[in-house]
Amino acid sequence: MENYGCLTLQLLVEGNGWGVGLGGFVIGKGYLDAKEFEGYAKGTEEIMRVMDTVGVEKFTDLVGSYVRVEVGGLGDRVTKFGNIIKEKWFDFNEFHKSENTNEKEKRK
Repeated sequence: MENYGCLTLQLLVEGNGWGVGLGGFVIGKGYLDAKEFEGYAKGTEEIMRVMDTVGVEKFTDLVGSYVRVEVGGLGDRVTKFGNIIKEKWFDFNEFHKSENTNEKEKRK
């Protein structure tokens, strides 16, 4: 929540001499000691799809997990990552383009 009161999920991927951050879409709003918090249903689904793609049952198990990324070419943006073994992929940009992206579910 430190980035202007916005909750985001960012997957940091490190390779051999390179690194990239995937995600970063706002999935909720709030700050410490706020009276109200706002969470987006799409954000909960995003977290669950990331965990499913990586193949972990606990959020904390994402740290240190191996994934692969899809790279179109030198200088291209990386938005899609996949399970290291299974043919299972997740694309942050495509996920957030789908319908109901602006549908909000408030949690207090």
